[in-house]
Amino acid sequence: GPEVPEAVERVRRAGVRVVMVTGDHPATALAIARQVGIPAEVVATGEEIGELSDEELLEVDVFARVRPEDKLRIVEALQKAGEVVAMTGDGVNDAPALKRADVGVAMGQRGSDVAREVADLVLLDDNFATIVAAMEEGRSIYENIQKFLRFLFSTNLSEVLVVALGMVFAALLGLRDAAGHLLLPLTAVQILWINLVTDGLPALALALDRNPGVLDRPPRPKDSPLLEGPSLRFVLLSGTLKAGFALGLLGLLPGVVGLEAARSATFHFMAIGQLFFAYAARHTDLRPLPNPYLHGAVALGILVQLALGTLGPGLLEAVPLPPWAWALVLFSALSAWGLAEAVDRMVWRKEAK
Repeated sequence: GPEVPEAVERVRRAGVRVVMVTGDHPATALAIARQVGIPAEVVATGEEIGELSDEELLEVDVFARVRPEDKLRIVEALQKAGEVVAMTGDGVNDAPALKRADVGVAMGQRGSDVAREVADLVLLDDNFATIVAAMEEGRSIYENIQKFLRFLFSTNLSEVLVVALGMVFAALLGLRDAAGHLLLPLTAVQILWINLVTDGLPALALALDRNPGVLDRPPRPKDSPLLEGPSLRFVLLSGTLKAGFALGLLGLLPGVVGLEAARSATFHFMAIGQLFFAYAARHTDLRPLPNPYLHGAVALGILVQLALGTLGPGLLEAVPLPPWAWALVLFSALSAWGLAEAVDRMVWRKEAK
């Protein structure tokens, strides 16, 4: 169809090479290849494939009059060169290559039962453009996985630092709660609340992000880590930054509102600040489209946290806070978010350079 040349051009921009392997006549194969946008000047036939080395096979974009064993050898030659190979086919003779490829794609309408059985994916509409759409969706899913990992790792790193360093300072200063136990910066039930309420909904909303432009990037290497260098730097810098704000509240407020109120303020800051950090974690060198689900998750989380602090503060071992303390909590959360956004831009600007 007319959408095929556009789809071929899109995957070429995405760093994906398209190779035609067919049983048709060489002249027919070359004409169709040029029509769909495959840059080919010569065609290798099945008789010539046996005389070519693996390195020479990699330079050919159109193969004609091929046999099943030729298709299998082409796939294996590409894999030996380190390529990730997706093979499309519809006949019984395509089955060995479909099975050997990293991703076997069978035709759902005109494909044979054998081809559909051995393939990893089945195209219901037999359209090459659907493969391109699936690639775009797959890359977008990968982007979104990285986003909520950055979000969860950075915010949980801040929790670990607050609890660990807060306990050390409490031990050094001899701070005790009403029962005489060492004063914890956050109680177990407060940490559970943060992980359930302010972690879960934003992370789920990040999975619904839409990322235009993912096909304009080159493919990632197979051995690339899920959290690459820029993501790890964002996690470490923003997580440490948020922990610093929380420890600042723990250090400054006890002399003004008391130890229990200071801990409650820190708890509310950690929860609300965590919600704002979802926005910073979703930005990379790509800028996603607005996500109303994320806006809703953050707004709902803030409302629930404010309701908890004003209507039922004793439910999670917290105490009521004066209005000025709430203002300080919100100001600290917004400030930490703003600095996290600055860290995000610094990290990705450095990566772009």
